[in-house]
Amino acid sequence: MPTSTATNSYLQRLIGAMSLDAAIYEEVEADRSSTGQALATVLLSSIAAGVGSRGIEAVSIAGIIFISTISLVAWVAWALLTFEIGGRLMPEPQTRVDAGELLRTIGFASTPGMLRVLGVIPGATVPVFAATAVWMLLATIVAVRQALDYRSTLRAVAVCVFGWALAIAVAVVLGLFFGPTLS
Repeated sequence: MPTSTATNSYLQRLIGAMSLDAAIYEEVEADRSSTGQALATVLLSSIAAGVGSRGIEAVSIAGIIFISTISLVAWVAWALLTFEIGGRLMPEPQTRVDAGELLRTIGFASTPGMLRVLGVIPGATVPVFAATAVWMLLATIVAVRQALDYRSTLRAVAVCVFGWALAIAVAVVLGLFFGPTLS
């Protein structure tokens, strides 16, 4: 008699990802059908960044679209950097790099970014964005540790912090060159 394991719903996965539940990250790592959910999570998080930026008075509709796009590009840069750094530069002996597994787990690690929509509250934009950035970093550390089968959380921290710093630099450079001007 074949056995099957129940999978969590998308909402349960989002809650687990925000709770830094390693079992949820293991589940989405193994579930190829969760790729669409991970993509939806990244897109919703990016849109939330654009909408939440509305809490800054000078942000227009074009600015919201731009910030959503930069948020998405920064996530992609972070994901690619994490893949290269974690899988190629800093692997542990048991690390096996699978792009799909890593992208699914770090896609769900962007779940806390959905709360950036709360940045629309006047005066809350900077604290909300700062808190969710740190929360997403912590979630990505858990995701990377699980997806790359690291035994060392410290190695996952190093991979994520280094990749995060480089991704922020990419976002800042793009913002400086292509961003809307504030008047």
